[in-house]
Amino acid sequence: MIIYSRNRRLRTNAAIRALVQETVLTTNDFVMPIFVMEGQNRQEPIASMPGIFRRTVDLTVKECQELYSLGVKAVNLYMKVSEDLKDNTGKESWNDNGLMQTTIKAIKDAVPGMVIMPDVALDPYSMYGHDGIITKGKVDNDATNEALTKMSVSLAKAGADVIAPSDMMDGRVAAIRTGLEENGFTDVAILSYAAKYASSFYGPFRSALDSAPKENEDIPKDKTTYQMDFHNSREAIDEVLKDVDEGADIIMIKPGMPYLDIVAKVRQTIDLPIAVFNVSGEYAMLKAAAQNGWLDNDKAIIESLTCIKRAGADMIFTYAAKEAAILLNQ
Repeated sequence: MIIYSRNRRLRTNAAIRALVQETVLTTNDFVMPIFVMEGQNRQEPIASMPGIFRRTVDLTVKECQELYSLGVKAVNLYMKVSEDLKDNTGKESWNDNGLMQTTIKAIKDAVPGMVIMPDVALDPYSMYGHDGIITKGKVDNDATNEALTKMSVSLAKAGADVIAPSDMMDGRVAAIRTGLEENGFTDVAILSYAAKYASSFYGPFRSALDSAPKENEDIPKDKTTYQMDFHNSREAIDEVLKDVDEGADIIMIKPGMPYLDIVAKVRQTIDLPIAVFNVSGEYAMLKAAAQNGWLDNDKAIIESLTCIKRAGADMIFTYAAKEAAILLNQ
């Protein structure tokens, strides 16, 4: 029997496979999440995320210099805030001399070309561990939007290139855009976590920042009243389109690999750039399996990130950014 069409002909060797490769992963695709803490010349390993550390500002700057030399040109910043600075208003988040603002200025001074995308949410600053202000036992959407706007303007003053609200309050993109415009920050972009699900894959991240909701019978026990229900997909499209209408420049989908169906649907719906967050739980699972010898660490990292891009991502927030950059450069 003659088989006229043989797909294997284009898989014969590496050179042919490279010629017909549909998706190409590069260091330009990566945004590295970074955890910052108070102090000087110190770093603390995060047990649930092998290879990831909380660092003081000086060591964070050195890490950014190394990342940039490897081709990773964007970072996403998170602060480990002292307990005595936490309250129910989140006011430390818009302190122009706060840890986040100081970190942004230090990175910009040392690595001017680095794109800085600070996280905008109140959970690291909240005594309750929620992304918003608590009023009468509930997360107060509109009061939180006012606080997020103050925070965003303060971060723009410090030199942030992209404001990245991850809180999932309704209407916060419009509020932040208005605040930025009114204060002259017309060139500062907004990367909106438009479809952020209430996921169990965030556990290692919350332990890194001590930002999980606190045990308190007078407040919500989790974030399901504002983050999305993981059973839903049509709702994600609605969330995305609302944020596009409100002035978002980039749309985030979070988590990553378990939600590639959402990434593909959003990619078919909008033309704006799409960011996808390869979250801490995804990273931790891969690392645990690799440490047990159940899979090849290097191959799994590149494959998982390529799959996210193949689904429609323009950029990938990933804790494996540095490691992946080293592998790609080799």
